[in-house]
Amino acid sequence: NDILKEYIAQKCFVYPPDGAMKLITDIMTYCKDHVPKWNTISISGYHIREAGSTAAQELAFTLADGFAYVEAGIATGMDVDAFAPQLSFFFNAHLDFFEEIAKFRAARRIWARHLKERYGAKNERSWLLRFHTQTAGCSLTAQQPENNIIRTAWQALSAVLGGTQSLHTNSMDETHALPTEHAAKISVRTQQLIAHESGVVNSIDPLGGSYLVEQMTDRMEEQAEAYFRKIDEYGGVIPAIEAGFFQREIGEAAYQYAQEIEKKERIIVGVNDFVEEDEHDLEILKITQKTEEAQNKSLQKLRATRDNAVVEAALTALEGAVDRGENSMPYLLDAARAYATLGEIIGAMKAVFGEYHEPAVF
Repeated sequence: NDILKEYIAQKCFVYPPDGAMKLITDIMTYCKDHVPKWNTISISGYHIREAGSTAAQELAFTLADGFAYVEAGIATGMDVDAFAPQLSFFFNAHLDFFEEIAKFRAARRIWARHLKERYGAKNERSWLLRFHTQTAGCSLTAQQPENNIIRTAWQALSAVLGGTQSLHTNSMDETHALPTEHAAKISVRTQQLIAHESGVVNSIDPLGGSYLVEQMTDRMEEQAEAYFRKIDEYGGVIPAIEAGFFQREIGEAAYQYAQEIEKKERIIVGVNDFVEEDEHDLEILKITQKTEEAQNKSLQKLRATRDNAVVEAALTALEGAVDRGENSMPYLLDAARAYATLGEIIGAMKAVFGEYHEPAVF
């Protein structure tokens, strides 16, 4: 049905790299002039880590993406200091406490150095790697879910010690369903305990000078730089992705991690050791059929009451602008104001950009 097709279009369609990069530069160009206080692009490494990457891979591939955006912005004729202060990052906080802190510290050092020395940024705000952190969803276990409260707490603490600007803490029951209000409240309280009772927020870099942390930060930085060199050998981020380099490295790391758990070389409490036969009952959130029906009715009502002629005109104008190579942002905004749906907007752009297919990498 139409609703299912639209859901698939939203969730499964990915623009080819060239088309995606055009959208990135359109957003940066538009927002530097019209929304200068808006963080235009959130450069995400979260999904990279959730797919099974190592900390060093998450660091390297995320920053490499960021550098590719910077280079694309400069290639359009923009001064780096006109758009770089509006870039932000989104990282994962995983299980190895000190490794994660080192990853965040290394990210800040690498970004500042490259923006100054490689891209000639003069504005200090361009040098700042501002980032959001979310605790690792892939580290949550369905077994003994209360253990996830503890996992999330130290992951959140590593992000704070690493200098994060904002934070999301996952809920203990997210391997089973969307979080209940009770589970979500515990997640909020975790952040509040760190902020108000731990004292770690009273220092800019509490672990600076620690031999362990400094050495791990240096090593993380070296590993990232080694990956940058490999990516350069492919000709940049897009050719490396098209050749399957990123995907292959992440896939091999995920396989290695799974093997370590299978062989008990890596202990996951409650999963491959300290297992309990009788699991505790956990109340989970249940979404009823009525919720889905209400959402379907809302979408149908929207389509029936909006001016569909205006919608079609906006979508046609958007497709034409993309085809001509114009900045798509004004046309995207016009389509959204006309109440075109996300699926319809994607369809208009897909007609020009085409569809990306993942390369065979193994």
